[in-house]
Amino acid sequence: MAMIKQLDKRSGITYVYESTSYWDRDKKQPRSKRTLIGRLDPNSGEVVPTDGRGKRRSIKSLNPPAKRGPVPVTQTERLFFGATYLFDQIGIVTGVTADLKTCFPHTYKQLQSIVYYLILEDRNPLFRFKKWAMLHKHPYGNTIPSQRSSELFQSITEDAKMQFFRLQGKRRIEKEYWAYDSTSISSYSESLRQVKYGKNKDGEKLPQINLALIFGENSGLPFYYRKLAGNIPDVKTIRELLRELDVLGYEKIKLVMDRGYYSADNINALYQEHRKFLCSTSAALKFAKNSIREIGAEKDRYEHYNSDLELYVFSRTIVWDYEQERPYKGDTIKEERRMYLHLYFNPDKFSDDSKALNRKLDALKAELLSGKRVPEHEKDYRKYFWVKETPKRGISLSYKQEAIDSVRERYGFFVLISNEVKDPVTALRLYRMRDVIEKAFWNIKERLNLRRTLTSSESSLEGKLFVEFVALIYLSYIKKKMEEAGLFSRYTMQELLDELDVIECFREPGKAPIQGEVLKKQEQIYRDLGVEPLLAAPEMK
Repeated sequence: MAMIKQLDKRSGITYVYESTSYWDRDKKQPRSKRTLIGRLDPNSGEVVPTDGRGKRRSIKSLNPPAKRGPVPVTQTERLFFGATYLFDQIGIVTGVTADLKTCFPHTYKQLQSIVYYLILEDRNPLFRFKKWAMLHKHPYGNTIPSQRSSELFQSITEDAKMQFFRLQGKRRIEKEYWAYDSTSISSYSESLRQVKYGKNKDGEKLPQINLALIFGENSGLPFYYRKLAGNIPDVKTIRELLRELDVLGYEKIKLVMDRGYYSADNINALYQEHRKFLCSTSAALKFAKNSIREIGAEKDRYEHYNSDLELYVFSRTIVWDYEQERPYKGDTIKEERRMYLHLYFNPDKFSDDSKALNRKLDALKAELLSGKRVPEHEKDYRKYFWVKETPKRGISLSYKQEAIDSVRERYGFFVLISNEVKDPVTALRLYRMRDVIEKAFWNIKERLNLRRTLTSSESSLEGKLFVEFVALIYLSYIKKKMEEAGLFSRYTMQELLDELDVIECFREPGKAPIQGEVLKKQEQIYRDLGVEPLLAAPEMK
């Protein structure tokens, strides 16, 4: 039996039918019978009976009113709850439960239950939620059919999401740096407006959307994300990001970005908005090349070696040529701003880069001598070779050694710039913090099963991304605590969750739930993860 909604285009009324499938023995094919229940109220989402039909039937609205008190247990149950108890406690510690309840007062328990399922059932699609829900104690306490989950995603509004971001953002430390990066999510859908062909970071030849995340350096937790069209490059996203963060009320912004976000326009925008930043850049930029030339033969002297980083470290204070166009006045402000330039030399990388250049020059040389020139390589031919061709001697080459040396001199160098961080060691530590985003993208695509969008409507995709984002908060919390407690030396994350998931609870009508046995090592896991533990039974003497 299923509920069918059908819009009458003449009247604008959406009618709701009860559809029952059956087998037609005469025609030898499946058939269905529809019975009109009523029409859908556009404001409340409830079904209103029409013409006296279906008066005894009723359908719950998408956001039903809150019930008074807990739903009593009507049958004896034995459920797994050790892992879901952990998630309950993480929701309290991080404020996720309170913030979801504030923003989604009627559906937050359903949202949490789906989040729990996505985390525990690695890579499993939502249609298997029913089986999982029958075996686990979870916030909603009931199953959520596949159709219901789609409606649930569609009910997540932009206003509610932005309110959640604000609440979560207030729980983060304002003085910490925020890592910002994006990834691509491929899609087969032709109906999603933002699915476009772009630079696919997984190397897939499919259209995509882009997903950008912001993580806190100290908390290790995400607190904001943006969905972008698949053809928008990273470098074009900074100004819009600053505007959105300003709308959310985030004043003390400190961003850590990779070189894909570097451009003179973006750096000027960050200076203009008085935002602190730390950004990787190319060693081929003029100010970087000039500093590398100044370092020269000192690049591998022991006095510049840092044993902790195992790198040669250099730092300079340079001048940034700031520009700000003022259309309302028809002029351009040009000023000098202070900037810190940090350079890191890695001899192993220098060797690898030099070998790669030699292989490249060999390939270019072979193309030129064979006469099989590649159009895309014409710029490199002109850059590295003098080419002379005569009827008698054919093609002869000579090398532009100055150009080759100019490229080689910056090999092995890694460059960071900042308008706040003076110490090069601190700067590199902050930049390496971005690894948390790379692991988060893996969790989203692999563990949470979002390598493809797998939705065909805009509203469903928006809601699904939000639920996946909430799940990522829980996963990031567990990962950080496992790292701090050294648990990865004994467990993978899945093994740790499985260790807790075997704990049961027994529920009988009219009685309080009875907790199953908890081992000492399970109790210690809860403590290591920073939550109130389920206590182990006392050992028998």
